[in-house]
Amino acid sequence: MSEERVERRLAAIFAADVVGYSRLMGGDEEKTLAALKGHRRELIDPLINQHRGRIFKTTGDGILIEFASVVDAVRCAIVMQQGMEDRNANLPEADRIRYRVGINLGDVIVEDGDIFGDGVNVAARLEALAEPGEICVSASVREQVGEKLPIGFFDTGEHVVKNIARPVRVYRVTKRAELHVRATSDPATTPLSERPSIAVLPFQNMSGDPEQEYFVDGIVEDFITGLSRIKWLFVLARNSTFVYKGRAVDVKQVGRELGARYVLEGSLRKAGNRVRMTAQLIETSNGTHVWAGRYDRALDDIFEMQDELTLSIVGAIEPSLRQAEIERARRKRPENLDAYDLFMRAQQHAYQSMMPGEADKALELAHQALAIAPDYPAAHATAAWCYEMRYMRGGMQAADRDAALAHARAAIDLGADDAASLATAGFVIGLVAHDYPAAMRAIDSALDLTGASVTALWMGSVVHAHAGDVAKAIEYAERSLRMMPFGRESSLAYVGLAMAYSASGDFAAAVEAAAKGIQANPRFSLLHVLHAAALSRLDRVAEAQAVAARVRECEPDFTISRFVQSHTGRADIWEPIGDALRRLGMPEE
Repeated sequence: MSEERVERRLAAIFAADVVGYSRLMGGDEEKTLAALKGHRRELIDPLINQHRGRIFKTTGDGILIEFASVVDAVRCAIVMQQGMEDRNANLPEADRIRYRVGINLGDVIVEDGDIFGDGVNVAARLEALAEPGEICVSASVREQVGEKLPIGFFDTGEHVVKNIARPVRVYRVTKRAELHVRATSDPATTPLSERPSIAVLPFQNMSGDPEQEYFVDGIVEDFITGLSRIKWLFVLARNSTFVYKGRAVDVKQVGRELGARYVLEGSLRKAGNRVRMTAQLIETSNGTHVWAGRYDRALDDIFEMQDELTLSIVGAIEPSLRQAEIERARRKRPENLDAYDLFMRAQQHAYQSMMPGEADKALELAHQALAIAPDYPAAHATAAWCYEMRYMRGGMQAADRDAALAHARAAIDLGADDAASLATAGFVIGLVAHDYPAAMRAIDSALDLTGASVTALWMGSVVHAHAGDVAKAIEYAERSLRMMPFGRESSLAYVGLAMAYSASGDFAAAVEAAAKGIQANPRFSLLHVLHAAALSRLDRVAEAQAVAARVRECEPDFTISRFVQSHTGRADIWEPIGDALRRLGMPEE
């Protein structure tokens, strides 16, 4: 009995898909389909033919192409991405169609004109790792292209990808001027990225057991992956930092060599069934310690422990980095401020008291940032939050409401891969428009991008509390507080807790949560309102009246009617709070 011979061949597989296809189709199906057909007809298909490619599979948003020459595949991708950039140039951001591209050179199986095998699967995984408008290639492609094209390759390190047994080394195609960073003893320095940049150095293995090196290195790789999900942060690839493994290093020198503004370093000791890790974040320009932490964990489930450590350290580092960036922006001369620095200075005011006066200062800076960079999602999100503060605690002006929602929607449209912007925009939509499902879609999308986002968690807690979902509000708040128990931002998690406990009738717990929030941010009037109302419901009237006096100090124009009106999403939650405040003699109008 003869066996049918399987046809195999070496091929360059080009995988591409449309970024945000579902969003585009949800906005206008006919317009999106017409645009895609135009791009295929006028640009993509002619390029494939010119470079001797063959389309062997298409989906609604994707395309798989076989090339006999890997150089032709990469050249076709470069010209296609440049062509798409040109075609998008005069379009609004929301209408722009961008592709991700992945290219792999590998052995494939051919059957009835279709192609199968790991060679195809790896190309698809590379495409998923590419940023919008970018091209990612495998090591085999990098090797074969060599210097044949006027491009560079940025080594992003090895990646473990779905359904592929071995890690895949991934390179991002760059222009010559963007050649990948490498450590060097040359005294010349690498310029700092426009975004704040961080290098995660190999942690020291303090266990005395060489076999634990794999465990320590795995933890560090998890940190690199987790930090890379913070979209405003540039994280250096593992291959750039692991050259320092086993070496005593000066963080200032590391900063110069790698162009890193911050360095995360630490050690890990594994003994028996326990692990102790210490870590510190250092600003390389001056050696200042920005953050330090120590973690002790049991090893009941090694993978769960790794996930917990990653969430804890990334969640703690993000707000510390943000505060360090705020301080850096404050030190710069005003005439040297760019859009990013203006945004960070706006953040400082936005978090100062979360009241309209500071919001006005933040808005001025956010608008300056947007004048420089109109498509800056983080600046739109900050503006949305500032208008929300003005609307909720500054007189409920329709213009503030409309501006808050307009900036929130812009932040979502422009910041689909920016967790902080998505979360802030969702928060504003929830509180201003009372559209809680839409709000949580944005916030949970942020958590999908960055599970350790303290901002997304506390904002989710407050939105869930407004929606009356007590269990979820408490869950999100407690997750936030586990990662950041102190600091001004923690006050917002206590708002979520105080609201949730008030809604459930647990007024003693509401008093405790509000009091802790006030310790973190004594100028935030909402915490004093929730504290006073909970005390009133417990018949602790004298204490409640003393707290109520602080409400008027923080928010002189406070009235019960306007407060309840601004929270009309769930009258069954807010009317009882209004009644509790009336018992204290607070002004109705």
